[in-house]
Amino acid sequence: MNTLRSIFSILSVLMILDVSVTLADAVSDAKKGFAAYKQGKHSEAAKWWRKAADQGHAKAQHNLGVMYNLGTGVPKDYAEAVKWWRKAADQGIGRAQYNLGIMYENGDGVLKDYAEAEKWYRKAADQGHAKAQFNLGLMYDEGTGVPKDYAEAEKWYRKATEQGYAKAQNNLGKMYRDGTGVPKDYAEAEKWWRKASEQGHATAQYNLGLMYNLGTGVPKDYAEAVK
Repeated sequence: MNTLRSIFSILSVLMILDVSVTLADAVSDAKKGFAAYKQGKHSEAAKWWRKAADQGHAKAQHNLGVMYNLGTGVPKDYAEAVKWWRKAADQGIGRAQYNLGIMYENGDGVLKDYAEAEKWYRKAADQGHAKAQFNLGLMYDEGTGVPKDYAEAEKWYRKATEQGYAKAQNNLGKMYRDGTGVPKDYAEAEKWWRKASEQGHATAQYNLGLMYNLGTGVPKDYAEAVK
């Protein structure tokens, strides 16, 4: 009995050591990939990231997906991009979850599926990914693959605005102007359009100029409109 216990103990230690070595190898390979990428050696970066990705390194899986999506260092292959992003997304990488949402919404590398797009956007949005929050808000705003729900759209737009995302600031301004999902409030519309405008968002700049040109919710001011 004691002999069996000793054997099991040794096997357990060896299994732990094997996992530790594998993880260490994956991290090392991922770092080599980053170093190669920074040097512009994209094919070499893909080689090392694949080694790390095959060992379950989530960030390497995400990066390999990006390379296949763009055709950087590897032939462009949306199906391969989806494959690696899915592996990373299943490990909770928000950027991979967002990218999967894009692929499902556009039908790149997978069949177009708005339900799947919403699912992956939501997973990324719940982790604070601003672009995913915006896209999720847009789906509810426009009723794309989900029932139109202005309150839900406003909720996700607002989360993205809190991170300074200009597209969300512009759309939230529009909601306040039109009174969709929120009470009509020109002062709030002006506030959000100004925030987006300061980041160079062209549509927000136009909307803000139009407010001053027409005197909608602000004093009419042609100089401000032209600016």
